[in-house]
Amino acid sequence: MAEDPLLARVRKLLAKAEDPACTPPEAEAFLTKATELIAKYGIDQALLAGADPALDPVGDRVVTVEPPYSRDKAALLGAVAIALRCKVVHLERSGTARVHLFGHAADLERVELLFTSLLIQAAHGLAAAEVPAYDHPAAFRRSWLAGFTEAVRARLTTAEREAAASAPGAELVLVDRTELVERRRDETYPRLTRLGPRRLAGTGHRDGYSAGRTADLGGARGLHHS
Repeated sequence: MAEDPLLARVRKLLAKAEDPACTPPEAEAFLTKATELIAKYGIDQALLAGADPALDPVGDRVVTVEPPYSRDKAALLGAVAIALRCKVVHLERSGTARVHLFGHAADLERVELLFTSLLIQAAHGLAAAEVPAYDHPAAFRRSWLAGFTEAVRARLTTAEREAAASAPGAELVLVDRTELVERRRDETYPRLTRLGPRRLAGTGHRDGYSAGRTADLGGARGLHHS
């Protein structure tokens, strides 16, 4: 089946942004457009499925996130998924992390598209970040990833909200879709408990947040799922 033209454009924007010859202002312009397109794609699919739910059914997938820093990468995955209207259940959290995602097919596709790219961008950012002499490298990198995740979550949430507001009738459709996803999650895990916030000691949060503010929100590599 041919790829949706909007998603194809997102992949092209990502390729341009990852070109070593691309300047920071050019990369930011590419990522801004990619964010708008991925949000528009989600709204378009939601509205189409509003008339025919079979076009975009609720599904789920278990994603495996490999070390190092698997818990921190899983937090990034969770942030992307929630911003894109999926629900998240964290399973194993030591060593290899496993995350159970619930969502409509188009939204799960968007999560995979974004998360795989962000993993690569985060890896590049971490490799380039200078760890202060007074900080522990692992602690710095975990806090860097937390800052990166926070910035990405804020940007995606804003893009999704603006896309929904620009499409008449979208907000009511999205409420109904969210209820269906929550029902599937609750049927699978009827006794969920909420996780408390993590406390990180590293000093990399600011640098990670800055990197997340300029990360390209599109791509499709490096995700493993079962």
